[in-house]
Amino acid sequence: MLEQKMPLAPISQALVAIVLVASGAAHAQTGAATYPTKPVKLVVGFAAGGPTDVVARAFADHASRALGQPFIIDNKPGAGTIIAAQAVASAPADGYTLLFGATNHAMIPGLYQGRIKFDAVKSFRPLCTVASSPTVLVVAPSLPVKTLADYQAKARAEPGRVTAGTAGAGSSGHFATEIFARAQGLQLNHVPYKGAAPVVTDLMGGQLDSSFATLGSVLPQIQSGKLRALAVGAPKRSALVPDVPTFSEAGGGNYAADVWYGALAPAGLPEPIAQALERTAADFAKSASAIDKLRGLGLDAESVCGNAFASRVAREVTTYGQMAKALDLKAD
Repeated sequence: MLEQKMPLAPISQALVAIVLVASGAAHAQTGAATYPTKPVKLVVGFAAGGPTDVVARAFADHASRALGQPFIIDNKPGAGTIIAAQAVASAPADGYTLLFGATNHAMIPGLYQGRIKFDAVKSFRPLCTVASSPTVLVVAPSLPVKTLADYQAKARAEPGRVTAGTAGAGSSGHFATEIFARAQGLQLNHVPYKGAAPVVTDLMGGQLDSSFATLGSVLPQIQSGKLRALAVGAPKRSALVPDVPTFSEAGGGNYAADVWYGALAPAGLPEPIAQALERTAADFAKSASAIDKLRGLGLDAESVCGNAFASRVAREVTTYGQMAKALDLKAD
């Protein structure tokens, strides 16, 4: 019986497929081994000088030294960080354009329902968080209140008159302000800014009454007495401001709020490059220099990476979406 011969065309096709697969694997490995070969852009959705920007610059300095290429900050403030997020979501997934964001990234969908061109979960590959910070209620020295009880009494006596500045519509401070106000039956006058830095400036100048701010954005002013802290939104007091009570201790109920800061890439980022960036971010959060620097900014070093970070973002998008609907929060 004669042996049946396989046609040459399928054999050639099979060989080509094997070569292509091997070539693709080799290319991915080479790309990961050589990444980065040019400067990397870190897009920040807030103005320079705010907490997200400060943490981003500290991380960029570490990443530049660790990976041998400049990590350049590109500030794109405005529209509740949508401008920055859209720029990254539409960028090539090659590791050269990253988003350095914060918790407010998970708040965008609930506040801008149907008005954004990207998906806060599906359009991104979360890499790692590198820091976190509790929320603290601070007031201008000119405001005649000494305690949280005084603040609440004034807000009740003057509905809509007490101003509360935040880093923007849809920011963590926006949610923190509204959640506390609704829980306590207060009517505060929300004043959105483009970033945290101008909020602090107007607080010290007396143009604003108060702010539910991240501790990192106001720690120097609290320590110098330029701003008065009334309560910390955490389960226990912060070692950085040990004399400031928690909201629970001050009679503000079971209120707690913290903010994460971290890096995200466009969806579809090759896994080897994602892993290289995750290692860099995790090493930054564990380094003694970063821990000391972040502590000096009122932040805790924190490293939540990969799937754990992705799950956190997805969970928060759902949670904040439900909260926005329940509280009828909408960005202008």
